[in-house]
Amino acid sequence: MPPKTLLILPGDGVGPEVMAQAVRVLERVQARSGLRLTIETGLVGGAAIDAEGTPLPADVLAKAKGADAVLFGAVGGPKWEGLGFDLRPEMAILGLRSELGLFANLRPAVIFEPLVEASPLKAERVRGLDLMIVREATGGVYFGEPRGIETLADGSRRGFNTESYATFEIERVARVAFDLARERGGRVTSVEKANVMESGLVWRETVQALRDRDYADVALSHMYADNCAMQLARDPRQFDVIVTTNLFGDILSDLASVLTGSLGLLPSATLGAPGAAGERAGLFEPIHGSAPDIAGRGIANPLAQILSLALLLHWSFGLEAEARAVEGACVAALAAGARTADLGGSLTTGQMGDAVLAAL
Repeated sequence: MPPKTLLILPGDGVGPEVMAQAVRVLERVQARSGLRLTIETGLVGGAAIDAEGTPLPADVLAKAKGADAVLFGAVGGPKWEGLGFDLRPEMAILGLRSELGLFANLRPAVIFEPLVEASPLKAERVRGLDLMIVREATGGVYFGEPRGIETLADGSRRGFNTESYATFEIERVARVAFDLARERGGRVTSVEKANVMESGLVWRETVQALRDRDYADVALSHMYADNCAMQLARDPRQFDVIVTTNLFGDILSDLASVLTGSLGLLPSATLGAPGAAGERAGLFEPIHGSAPDIAGRGIANPLAQILSLALLLHWSFGLEAEARAVEGACVAALAAGARTADLGGSLTTGQMGDAVLAAL
């Protein structure tokens, strides 16, 4: 395979701690697969604000544009909450998605058999859970214009954002969902609020038209976002692939993640358009955030970061066997009883990394 370039951005909080374990796993994979890899690093988020005054420095963005993939840790924390909106650490993630054209955010929610009892739902409701949320990542209310904060004539303030979707934005992310469904259970649930939002109505009609035109073999259903939240808590196994907007995907994927037992278990991939060989540039990150309350204590669960690496190996590097091996090692470590504090255990971040490496 041709050489690859990887940009590693550990970020803030527990980001550097969990990233260190993913790098250990990557080094093992690289040694055994013959992967020729150039690794670059950079500062983003709060760390970049402290060093350079911006959450996404120009040189880091340039490295990201030149890389085959970006492995991202986490950003944010109380230290930077008082800054102006454009300087918030989270702007690094939004900026990377927008500048790199990464429009499809994949958030799998899988219940590992060793952790069935860790779910807040009864075991009979979640055993075998394997759903994929495909979240549109570069449009909607997070990017729509106009947006801002203004002072009104009476001295009060008004904040406003715009939810907006064009046909091409909806179709390209829906295609990702339909293609995934063809490889999975053959079912897509499209989620919006078509009953009260014009953008939701356009979303629903566009997804339906695309299905009818190009994906007649895939079963499609539509669901309002509030009902979807209720159904995820009531009967999550009814879902195969959920495709939804930026805002609703953000909320629903966090809800789905709790069903698995811990936020520390779930990875994500944000992908761009496929290349000539089918490979996709992407940004891969755990969904758990920077967890500033436990940062520096060495107790964060690194599995979501390691599983994000597995997604990277699959989607951007085309190393399917290696990706499956990393996923299997995480499950095997859990099956052997490895647990960090979020799972009721006492292993440190490094010890959980040891357990994954031993299984690998």
